[in-house]
Amino acid sequence: MTSPIDIEGGGTSVVVDGEPGPEAKGEAVKLEGRSPGQLMWLRFRRDRTGVISAYVVGFFFLVGLTAPLIAKLYGKNPYTVYADERPDLFDSAGVPVQPNGGISSDFWFGLEPGNGYDVFTKLVYGIRTSLMISVAVTVAVVVTGILLGVAAGYLGGRTDYFIGRVIDFLLAFPAQLFFIASMPVVVSLFVSPRDETPTYVRVVALIIVQWFLGWMGLGRILRGTALALREREFIEAARVSGASSWRIIRKEILPNVVTPLLVQSTYLLPNFVTAEAGLSYLGVGIVEPTPDWGQMFSKASTQLVMENDITYMFFPGVSMIIFVVAFNLLGDSVRDAFDPKTAR
Repeated sequence: MTSPIDIEGGGTSVVVDGEPGPEAKGEAVKLEGRSPGQLMWLRFRRDRTGVISAYVVGFFFLVGLTAPLIAKLYGKNPYTVYADERPDLFDSAGVPVQPNGGISSDFWFGLEPGNGYDVFTKLVYGIRTSLMISVAVTVAVVVTGILLGVAAGYLGGRTDYFIGRVIDFLLAFPAQLFFIASMPVVVSLFVSPRDETPTYVRVVALIIVQWFLGWMGLGRILRGTALALREREFIEAARVSGASSWRIIRKEILPNVVTPLLVQSTYLLPNFVTAEAGLSYLGVGIVEPTPDWGQMFSKASTQLVMENDITYMFFPGVSMIIFVVAFNLLGDSVRDAFDPKTAR
């Protein structure tokens, strides 16, 4: 006798005399032949929220990478002071004459009160600046977390004790206050206080300061994972075979920490974006005329803008909310794809 059965991934087959039919057997072979990465990708593709979030995040990175091309096609740049170039567009207080911040077919997002920068190109370049800094910090944090966290977990002993105490010491620092207090100090190491600080020095200082207090959480997670892995049978087998510690870490430990590493990275980057924006908002990060998300928030909080152009805050605010929410949702989807037992 025959009866239909459902096959994972869609479609049906039949059971003949209690045995799976040829279609079911072929489908089972396909499922058994999938690697963990392929299964993860299949689960991720089925998560509509994760796919949409990935497209949104990809769009922001595409905008950041192609900012010069977008500005060229748009016909404007974020450095032109339209208050001097076209004073007819502003009143005596430096506020755009047209409503809604001067939004028009020429200036899609309007003009900035005061200097009169084009808001659209300033936002596009601001996204580029913030993402560039945050990606650099994330890469530095991931590398440091791998080196110290995995080494502490696998080697144990004095190495684990020393790295653990360093992590405990750094976690005692209040991160935000440390960022604010240390930024001028780090900048002064490169440039004399009497000289104007180049933008690249501020960028380097932002990366160093955020990296210094940003790697400990990831390091602890990787340490715990390495501690659990070093007691597994395949690690013992590698030791017995005479493999060196470096080879075991490189060939056995690292491939098995990819899951927590990737998931945590998707949470770290948006946190660094908001932290960088916060530093620029407080005036210790990126400053004018370099476009930056946080610097736009700082400008929007001034009395001139708040009283005369409330739409100026709308575009950078909404864009950052969308980016951070999408990246956090992407992190949840990646976590669920790696661990199908996780329930939201």
